[in-house]
Amino acid sequence: MPRHFTPALFAFLRDLAANNEREWFQDNRDRYLENVQQPALDFITDFGAPLLKISPHFRADPRPSGGSLFRIHRDVRFSKDKSPYKTAVGIHFRHEAGKTAYTPGYYLHLDPGGSFVGVGLWRPDNPTLKKLRDRVGADPESWRKTAADRDFSARFTISGESLKRPPRGYPADHPLADVLKLKDYTAFAPLTRKQVTSTDFLADFTDLCRAGSPLVRWICSTLDVPF
Repeated sequence: MPRHFTPALFAFLRDLAANNEREWFQDNRDRYLENVQQPALDFITDFGAPLLKISPHFRADPRPSGGSLFRIHRDVRFSKDKSPYKTAVGIHFRHEAGKTAYTPGYYLHLDPGGSFVGVGLWRPDNPTLKKLRDRVGADPESWRKTAADRDFSARFTISGESLKRPPRGYPADHPLADVLKLKDYTAFAPLTRKQVTSTDFLADFTDLCRAGSPLVRWICSTLDVPF
């Protein structure tokens, strides 16, 4: 397989972090297109076939806008930080049932400060979050089995924003109280820059997504969407 990502991607992101202004970005737009956007779109296209083997219900959408690649522009409407551009690359292979980042999926994050693979569901809305918590509360064994999967637990760490105490309506002494407190049902596996820039990265990413699938499968089952 060809090498999708090169050190030039990380060099651009570092330079962007130091010059996060529209004028600089326009002057360096060709670098972005050549070293960041096009390699990401090629990667998305090439991951389509491996993703189908993991599950036919997730999408690798290589459109430059509205597809799997997150836009480089930040939404600054409600942020004190008015920097116009993101300084990391985000790629989300979401479930066919959803159209936003708040959908079960597989995620690739490329950042000079640390890259990773993420799986699961980030920032579910309140009704969806309640479904996940209700299953943890009523069927803790299904969660334990998922979290203890040998390949998953060896490569991923379950992590997300959490409440300080169990949410209202759930017993404070529940054996999985820490899981009930979660606001994100996500897990992460770190990536080295050497991995990302290797010719083997597509295969490595595929293996990680496959290893992370027990959590994605559990979420899909809980939400009654196909895996």
